[in-house]
Amino acid sequence: MANLPQSFSITGASFAAASAIPSNNAANRKMASAEQLVLELSNPDLRENALLELSKKRELFQDLAPLLWNSFGTIAALLQEIVSIYPVISPPNLTPAQSNRVCNALALLQQMTLSPYPKYYS
Repeated sequence: MANLPQSFSITGASFAAASAIPSNNAANRKMASAEQLVLELSNPDLRENALLELSKKRELFQDLAPLLWNSFGTIAALLQEIVSIYPVISPPNLTPAQSNRVCNALALLQQMTLSPYPKYYS
């Protein structure tokens, strides 16, 4: 993790600090937005919206893969979304909202695998 920018620190404080820095640079605002959405993944009440927004904008956030990987609890939250639908798959009782949530979680995991960053995951 020594090769990562400081804003990718796994502590929530660094995310908050990076989000609080005022900037006119659109790229910095996008990154702060991505960091805030990643933080919201750890809150079950905010997770659905965060999944939707990150999934829709995943191509816009250049460093989303390492941000997701190095954020505390994010992978666990994505896996929780996937595992949570297993009871409703058989018999098939999956609602459209549940389907959207799990598809968004899978899209974020896919984004991580497509990133050139995976060589640093281990």
